[in-house]
Amino acid sequence: MRPGITGLEDEAITIIREVAACFERPVILFSGGKDSVVMLHVAVRAFAPAKLPFAIMHVDTGHNFPEVIEFRDRCLAGFGLDLTVASVQAAIDAGKVADAPSRNPLQTVALLDAIAENKFDAVLGGGRRDEERARAKERVFSHRDTFGQWDPKNQRPELWNIYNTSLRPGEHFRVFPISNWTELDLWSYIQEHDIELPSLYFAHRRPVFRRGGMLMAETEFLHAEAGEEVFEEQVRFRTVGDATCTAAVESSAVSIADVVAETSIARVTERGATRADDKISEAGMEDRKRQGYF
Repeated sequence: MRPGITGLEDEAITIIREVAACFERPVILFSGGKDSVVMLHVAVRAFAPAKLPFAIMHVDTGHNFPEVIEFRDRCLAGFGLDLTVASVQAAIDAGKVADAPSRNPLQTVALLDAIAENKFDAVLGGGRRDEERARAKERVFSHRDTFGQWDPKNQRPELWNIYNTSLRPGEHFRVFPISNWTELDLWSYIQEHDIELPSLYFAHRRPVFRRGGMLMAETEFLHAEAGEEVFEEQVRFRTVGDATCTAAVESSAVSIADVVAETSIARVTERGATRADDKISEAGMEDRKRQGYF
């Protein structure tokens, strides 16, 4: 195993067990993407052979790659876990939010409604500090007020891995067990444990077009506009979020070992290279997180 991975796994297991000890209604966010897959595998290992004592939830934009949804359901079935779905489409139908070309920012309402409805007091996510600036500011146990909002200037100290988990009624924590992992750490762990992922993470040929300097996939949710030429290219996805804002990268990496080698020389994070919605402004992600986005 890559040096340091064992320590990162031990840290993540400690955090996950701390959540189980301190909270009554914890839930793991699981989309089928690599970060949530690794976090789920670590969580299962933390309690084996006992069953995972957390609920599982996906905040579903309705604009997902079908390969990811198929994998999500198959993966959870393999672990014998049930899934709660917080639906952006349901929020749109209820008139809580207006539909938009990219539904990624709309996940906030569906997430906060699901937290309130299910009385979740700790929500575990696969966010990592190396992804982008706003996530680098997060504590491992990130406090949210009664409105689900985050104040980056009023976070609790985390000295010597000691966490303050006290809550007032209506508040909750977002918990990030793999905060200190990098993209290369993730892939090294995936390689070590031979973890299955959606096929989109590996090189394949598909119709794409260029928009904003990125290779966007032609799908039922996103189509080329006038002046944008659709062509076939061998690509893979470094992240597999909403299909309307997730770009591919040219690649010949068809195996986990290939991806590890490719990732080891990457100089731009996966969100910086492939998430169109993160390019709205320097503070775009931080503004969303203040409002309750994950």
